[in-house]
Amino acid sequence: MDGIKDEFKGFGDEPFEGFPKHLPDDCVEYSLFIIDARLKSQKEMLSRLEGVRKESLRLNGSLLKDYIWQRDGFSMEVKNETGLMYLHGLTNYGDSVEDEWLIVYMLKELSNIFPEAWIKVVDSDGEFLLIEAANALPRWLNPEIADNRVWIHQNKLRIVPLLAPTPSTTTEPVSRSLALDRALQIITRTPEVLINSPLIEAEAFYRLRNYPAQIAASMHHAPIIIPRKLAYILHERPASIAPAAEAFYLRDPIALRPLQSPSSDLVFAPKDLVTVSIRFTKVLYAQLKSQQQFRSPEIWKEVLAEAAKEAGSNELAQKKYDQLEMGIKVTSGFEMMITDPKNEANRVVRELKILLEDLTADGEDTLPTNQEISQWKDVTREDDEKWLDINFEDFEKELSGKGGEKKAPGIPGAFGPEPPSGLGDAKTQADLKKMVERFEAFLNDEDAGMDGAEMDEMDEDDDNDDDLEDDSEDEDKDVSFDENEFARMMREMMGMPSGESDLPTKEAPGTSKKQLGKNRIEELESDEEEGEDEAEEIRKVMQRIEAELNEGGALNLDPTPRKLAAVAEKDHSGKGKSSSVKDDSEEESDEEVNVDFNLAKNLLESFKSQAGMAGPGGNLLGMMGMQLPRDEGEAPADKMS
Repeated sequence: MDGIKDEFKGFGDEPFEGFPKHLPDDCVEYSLFIIDARLKSQKEMLSRLEGVRKESLRLNGSLLKDYIWQRDGFSMEVKNETGLMYLHGLTNYGDSVEDEWLIVYMLKELSNIFPEAWIKVVDSDGEFLLIEAANALPRWLNPEIADNRVWIHQNKLRIVPLLAPTPSTTTEPVSRSLALDRALQIITRTPEVLINSPLIEAEAFYRLRNYPAQIAASMHHAPIIIPRKLAYILHERPASIAPAAEAFYLRDPIALRPLQSPSSDLVFAPKDLVTVSIRFTKVLYAQLKSQQQFRSPEIWKEVLAEAAKEAGSNELAQKKYDQLEMGIKVTSGFEMMITDPKNEANRVVRELKILLEDLTADGEDTLPTNQEISQWKDVTREDDEKWLDINFEDFEKELSGKGGEKKAPGIPGAFGPEPPSGLGDAKTQADLKKMVERFEAFLNDEDAGMDGAEMDEMDEDDDNDDDLEDDSEDEDKDVSFDENEFARMMREMMGMPSGESDLPTKEAPGTSKKQLGKNRIEELESDEEEGEDEAEEIRKVMQRIEAELNEGGALNLDPTPRKLAAVAEKDHSGKGKSSSVKDDSEEESDEEVNVDFNLAKNLLESFKSQAGMAGPGGNLLGMMGMQLPRDEGEAPADKMS
């Protein structure tokens, strides 16, 4: 057995402790520990943990009564393993990162209520709070040693330092991740050594600055046209909109099959339609709104066609058509969610099926009347959708640092930066500004390397320093920047004549072959060791080569025929500028226009091929101070077929 154990030793002769644990994608895991010396037994610990869990439920009910989770909600259960008893939770937040930060806010509130609580929270990226604060972290706090070092305690961020006291020695340098039990020992015995940096804390909790107001701000109410039966279901179970919207957003051909048959016996048939305002999260609403390429179910075609006829008559009719489009998406999502066999174990689906069975047993006459629906809360509420609109010109200005320029007195925004009009809500503007600030800080960081912040010296391998120095000299030579070569490549990319600098020579850019020969002859003549006879012989050879190249057209680099003739005349006459070129100024100006036209044409085609994204054409124009409008003239109308 000892031999087998030896085979499974890790690096540095350490025993193999199993493969590292990885969370599923889009999941956040949180653990709450109670560290209180007054608790003497497991029973007392369990009682205290149950008290914290009940408080979390109360907090959940008061703050999140009307909140809609993308997938899973916030919940904690008592867990007892490896001699540790604590509260544990795992939440799948799907595409809504806002859910993850809401959980961090809830944990912070609990740590404020219970001073003896110590909380750690991680996601599939690891210690994501440190990722948020990457711009303010010390060098030693890198991802390789960050595990179990970050804790939330009394509404603050605490970090276990690199050097921590141990029972046997004064300090113990830890160059790898802390084990959970070791971190808890440090917290229990010497909590005073933990680090609380206001700068790191401000960066890590920056996204929580608008809570709890952000909870309500993340909701969106929109009126839609749906069957009365579905309106009743949504009134009874408003949170069911999340799995239904995701079922529509992630639909597959199997789930769509019942909707595409005209004889389908749908659960929510397009009859007895009513207009009600539904509460979404902004993420859910954006997911549904973005699905333009959706083939409407066959059974809805007639209703949709009738609404389309009236849509162009006035603004109100167009608004009704848009509400019907969104209603079809929501109804189709519920239909797919309930009929898909893979959702049979889903708790929300089971609850909806019970409600539908009760409706079938009692008869659809028990459905709410129009008068009863009119008394529902927020039944006619319609929130502004400006947060969906992004003006790309304002977006580019914000990225370039020009989005908040001060204006002259007497103009709105004269006493400070005025929020851009095309960047959605204030939260989006603040997040974008923060992103730009962090990026600029990274670019201005002289200590930052190609892979981010430089690692601490303890992580570097000093065994081969001499070899590294030699290699670095070679690397510097390899990556040296040749401005002339770069200019030539850029001219070729933009479709411009590359010029005589394309010739394979090390001479100055713009030197022709003829001039190159003369320069070489001058060098030979200036050399005292060479005689005039040898120079004369070389001159004759060069003249013969030049004559042959001229005869074959190899020296005529300008593709335009008129300038080609002028160059040929210039070469044969041996004089400065040709008289024909001087006299015919109109033709020469035409050629320059043609070159400019080719450049402009290639620039525009390059910019258009970017399809609104970043690319060489847009970058070059931006560096020249030119901003072109987005090419949206040929975009097809976004209508459901």
